[in-house]
Amino acid sequence: MSKHPLSPQGDFPAVGLGRRLAAIFYDFLLCTALLIVTTFIYKLIMMSFIGEAKLRALSESGALDGDPLLSTLLFFVLFAFFAKFWTHSGQTLGMQVWGVRVQNADGSAITLWQALLRFIVSIASWLCLGLGFIWSIFDKQKRTWHDMYSNSQLVRIPKQKK
Repeated sequence: MSKHPLSPQGDFPAVGLGRRLAAIFYDFLLCTALLIVTTFIYKLIMMSFIGEAKLRALSESGALDGDPLLSTLLFFVLFAFFAKFWTHSGQTLGMQVWGVRVQNADGSAITLWQALLRFIVSIASWLCLGLGFIWSIFDKQKRTWHDMYSNSQLVRIPKQKK
């Protein structure tokens, strides 16, 4: 699979922690809405199979708390959200607003494998109380753990004229 170059091309500066966190917050809001809609659709489908009364009884008894099928579905939906944006344009919606792009060192889009590595390691970074993100303050190239592990970089791109 050949890498496709992202536009615009050029030598762009690395992104600092503040801009990263701003883009993450924006995407957090979008992802929250996406997960709510996904859960709603999941519950509608579940209700069509088992009925409203049975679903209500299961919910009230706590039997659906930590539903592994729903948790797995939400995990894959989140990954699909990020993977689509990162591998296609290098930018999620939050990254577009903040002028941030993920790319390879040569300016090409990252692969699906790199997107998976970024996604998994960024979760680990948060689970370590954000240490993987804070790492960018001390790294000379402003890289986080998931940047290093996926061999990708986050750069600040100039605003494109319409």
